[in-house]
Amino acid sequence: MAKLYFRYGTMGSSKSAQVLITKFNYEERGMRVWLLKPKADTRDGKHTIQSRIGLSAEAEIIPPDMDVFAVFKEKEREFYDVIIVDEAQFLQPHQIDALRDIVDTYHVPVFCYGLRTDFRTKLFPGSMRLFEIADSITELKTVCACGRKAMVNARIDTNGNVITQGAQIQLGGNESYLPMCYKCWKKAQNAKDGMI
Repeated sequence: MAKLYFRYGTMGSSKSAQVLITKFNYEERGMRVWLLKPKADTRDGKHTIQSRIGLSAEAEIIPPDMDVFAVFKEKEREFYDVIIVDEAQFLQPHQIDALRDIVDTYHVPVFCYGLRTDFRTKLFPGSMRLFEIADSITELKTVCACGRKAMVNARIDTNGNVITQGAQIQLGGNESYLPMCYKCWKKAQNAKDGMI
């Protein structure tokens, strides 16, 4: 039975590696994969999904106004056995609904990988909708420097200080973000503000 899956984690929790491993597993069995990523994700190139461990693959771009269901319907003659989406937090809620409709109409499983929250611990709209309608939700875990489970994508400045102001979307890797537990994130903010 096809399902809509949401697999989320902080930066550094191997989401993109899992995307590419899942793609490989389906293709190894002779199945066709529709690999997608939002247009907002240009960090590794317009059409490239790349993991920190060196895996990469070409993906189709989803612009914010794309009707994913209509495009899938047009591609029906090619028929995909599975859809895999990286950086799903950047999708629009209507696009998450379209992916849900593909699952229910065409019985094609859809795997969405992405962040739960931004650097201020606020849900991304795409992630929020996935939490509302996904059949299966799995956290991909990583650890904070203190050893606790990381749950915050802490944005840092060039001096390594945690910052909490700015646009919700700012692409970056280890130079811009650190996975932190909530306690360390709050402590870093308070230290910056001179509260401890």
